[in-house]
Amino acid sequence: MANDDTHPESIAAQALGWFDEATRAVNPPIHVSSTFLRDADNQYRSGRLYMRDQNPAFDQPEAVITALESGHQTLLFASGMAAATAVFQALRPGDHVLAPKVMYWSLRNWLTGFATAWGLDVELIDMTSVDDVAAALRPGATKLVWIETPANPLWTITDIAATAALVHEAGALLAVDSTTATPVLTKPLDLGADLVMHSATKYLNGHSDLTAGTVTTRADNEHWQRVRAVRAQIGGTLGSFESYLLVRGLRTLYLRVRAASDSALAIAEHFNGHELVAEVLYPGLVNGHGHDIAFRQMTGGYGGMLSIRTAGGEAAAIAVAANTQLWKRATSLGGVESLIEHRASVEGPTSPVPFDLLRLSVGIEHVDDLIDDLEQALAAAHS
Repeated sequence: MANDDTHPESIAAQALGWFDEATRAVNPPIHVSSTFLRDADNQYRSGRLYMRDQNPAFDQPEAVITALESGHQTLLFASGMAAATAVFQALRPGDHVLAPKVMYWSLRNWLTGFATAWGLDVELIDMTSVDDVAAALRPGATKLVWIETPANPLWTITDIAATAALVHEAGALLAVDSTTATPVLTKPLDLGADLVMHSATKYLNGHSDLTAGTVTTRADNEHWQRVRAVRAQIGGTLGSFESYLLVRGLRTLYLRVRAASDSALAIAEHFNGHELVAEVLYPGLVNGHGHDIAFRQMTGGYGGMLSIRTAGGEAAAIAVAANTQLWKRATSLGGVESLIEHRASVEGPTSPVPFDLLRLSVGIEHVDDLIDDLEQALAAAHS
């Protein structure tokens, strides 16, 4: 269905236009067989041997995401963590890697715990500083640089193109966690990244009813073949029904992300300078951290995630979350429902997150209702 002139909204909405040849159903069937027949001469000309990494249910979501990211190939995983860690597990003990100080906390903990114990030389730096990246790179020793932009939960911005130039000059690969930006707002591969990863649990699915992860590569290379081997041999793959749900979610990706981004900007602007809010963290604010870079590399919005630092400190922040009625107190992000969370309580004492910070995942409710609910919660927390 897709050609070079097809808009990404159409690619997503029709999921590349695939249908079931046998029945003409517009939704292909869910394949559940764990194994596949050999040919009479004992060959596998179908290309399918075993469900773990050759599930027909993977074909459509992988193809759709590859098209949206303008990549070479995509792999599905059972979770965002499975996808992200596979990129690092494809490296070798002793390899030097750079990652941001501010990033998804589970991956940060994995890198500083398991990955270092396994033998990777992990260094966390301020990835928003091009100078810090240049100083930390070790040509010949650095094999991978991992960035997350906007970075959860402070929503700082890293310049993908500038970082890619430095990383490639040092002979390393650049991987981007683009979970919060999605291909709707940022195309990391077009900006020079080698790999783009998503926790598809979030916006790509968008309905808070599955866990999944994806990695897309710009080109086939030795590292990518090892990522493929990690998936096949460790087995962190997605189920057939979950693959179907991911396609279902991808069809409305552009509508959901744009609606959430518009509302997030309106909420950020409303509470910026509010007497009961100490600070609003959102790259769409003209005075926000990294706004100029975000303006250059994000198209059509700045995402549905923002954080507010409440006046009155940690106690006030927890009280605000306790008094919301429309916003749901829950972990995760990117669903159609709006969520609020006190992140420091989740991440623990090693977290760089301020104790007065509330992370907000904006859904698709009416923005006035979301603002009104936060207003009354702030008032209740300070009464």
